[in-house]
Amino acid sequence: MIGRLTGILLEKNPPQVLLDVHGVGYEVDVPMSTFYNLPANGEKITLLTHFVVREDGQFLYGFASEAERFAFRQLIKISGVGARMALAVLSGLSVGDLAQAIARQEVGRLIKVPGIGKKTAERLLLELKGKLAETLPSSVVAPPDSQHDILNALLALGYNDREASAALKQLPAGSSTSDGIRQALKLLSKV
Repeated sequence: MIGRLTGILLEKNPPQVLLDVHGVGYEVDVPMSTFYNLPANGEKITLLTHFVVREDGQFLYGFASEAERFAFRQLIKISGVGARMALAVLSGLSVGDLAQAIARQEVGRLIKVPGIGKKTAERLLLELKGKLAETLPSSVVAPPDSQHDILNALLALGYNDREASAALKQLPAGSSTSDGIRQALKLLSKV
């Protein structure tokens, strides 16, 4: 089993990279979240990997963090979800966003990922419930419930996701729901 590779990045062709490890070139498929954070060609990198052997070939998948690799492994355990779909999910959502969507049972966030339909999204939510949140720091998984309530209130009042999120970031930590909504509305009225 190949668990980690450290070498020189030779080529980047989304979603695949070519990594030279002591003269051996490894073709590694990576999610776009990892791809966008890669250094320039010729630089040294380390990728955590997951190796898959199937009838039609051997495939190596690489990840910048342990959280990404863990999420990938949880995704491919689900019936009907292969490595390509798991990479698509991790390319469309960060691990923290995926964990939030699962914790809050938000089908809509998963449907936005190309190749994920409503039935697949519902299956992902069901199968992954309680599996990702336990492994990630709580700060990555979800904001406090009051922030979630404030965000939902702003969206219900007709503000778009970008406006509501920007206002939410400006609120002092630990704001109660009612105070947070009031302060967010003041901030949004100044824009």
